[in-house]
Amino acid sequence: MSNPGLKSRGGLKRRAAAFAALRDATRLGLVTTLAHGPPQSISQLASHSRLTRQGLTRHLRTLEPAGLLQNRRVGRESLYEFRPEPLQELSVYLKEVSMEWDEALGRLKAFVER
Repeated sequence: MSNPGLKSRGGLKRRAAAFAALRDATRLGLVTTLAHGPPQSISQLASHSRLTRQGLTRHLRTLEPAGLLQNRRVGRESLYEFRPEPLQELSVYLKEVSMEWDEALGRLKAFVER
């Protein structure tokens, strides 16, 4: 890979945490909701979901350490806001991996066609 930060241990851990957090359909839905709207409280998120507030809290507590959400207090409420940086990093990573695979497949094709 051309970007040395993509292979660093810290980078691998961040990407693994983001991939793990997004593997659940409910969490992916929460990220989508927050990415396309304003910051929301657990009550606001619960009004659009069949999950309880406790269930939502568990999912939010998985997304937040992965860096996908930011929690900020406004009075007595916690508002959850989408953070795009981890997804941008995943996008760069997947493009790099895709380019490596394309190159490897090109070499294999050239070898087989000899």
